Amino acid sequence: MPVRTEAVMGTIVTIHVVSSEAGVDTSIDRAFGWFHEIEERCTRFDPRSELMQLTAKAGVAVPASPILYEAVRFALMVAEETGGAFDPTVGHRMEARGFNREHRTGATVRTTIAPDDDVSFQDVRLDPDRNTITLLRPLTLDLGAVAKGLAVDLAARELEPFKNFAIDAGGDLYLGGLNPEGDPWSVGIRHPRNAEELIDTLRVSNQAVCTSGDYERAGHILQPQGGTSPTVVASATVVAPGAMLADALATAVFVLGPAAGIDLLNRLEVDGLIITAELQRHETRGLRRVA
Repeated sequence: MPVRTEAVMGTIVTIHVVSSEAGVDTSIDRAFGWFHEIEERCTRFDPRSELMQLTAKAGVAVPASPILYEAVRFALMVAEETGGAFDPTVGHRMEARGFNREHRTGATVRTTIAPDDDVSFQDVRLDPDRNTITLLRPLTLDLGAVAKGLAVDLAARELEPFKNFAIDAGGDLYLGGLNPEGDPWSVGIRHPRNAEELIDTLRVSNQAVCTSGDYERAGHILQPQGGTSPTVVASATVVAPGAMLADALATAVFVLGPAAGIDLLNRLEVDGLIITAELQRHETRGLRRVA
């Protein structure tokens, strides 16, 4: 039952496959390959990446690879669905707050564009017939809340033939099938005010679990309107069919707050748990817990 860990996309990724069948190591190689390719295309921390090449061409319809196009398309879809609570055009604001260090080299990355304060996801246009992306105004896209999830989902697709496996990309999880004991996977949700304690434990099978918390990196989530960090929610956990959806929605719910966040999850028919700064719990009805 191989377990392999690599540092990629600014985090530690661990893949555990509950199988010793022939070909498992090759599938794990391909799974990790998606993380490396998506990082190369979608990072805003490398001026050579496809994303940053797009950033440098505001006003131009730029042909995009299938990976970048899908990441941007999905990010815009979630932005529309959440009324802008999730917005991938916050890249320059993130950079201004100090989130601009390349994890592999430690080098500080600074873009030369000067976007207007009111840029939003509505300033990005997609042409599905030509597979082009157009930035209508100078802006920097941040795909951090979808690119890692996309990598997890594509890695999971590589491992599907083995049925039982776990992918942990710095807390972005996909749990396939059953654990080595033959039960659904057990996922502990960290207490947002005590790193040594769990606030809940969930049972998950063939689903993704992603959590956004104010304890991760101070100020790493912004309210698109105003550019400040939300203060009402301490952590937001989403359980969804895929990691790209779970990660994006965890970010959106963190910004929206408990009432609007739970309404959004119920409307989209996914489950979630929101812990406020006062440690009040708000959750959907379908969460499965460890007995």
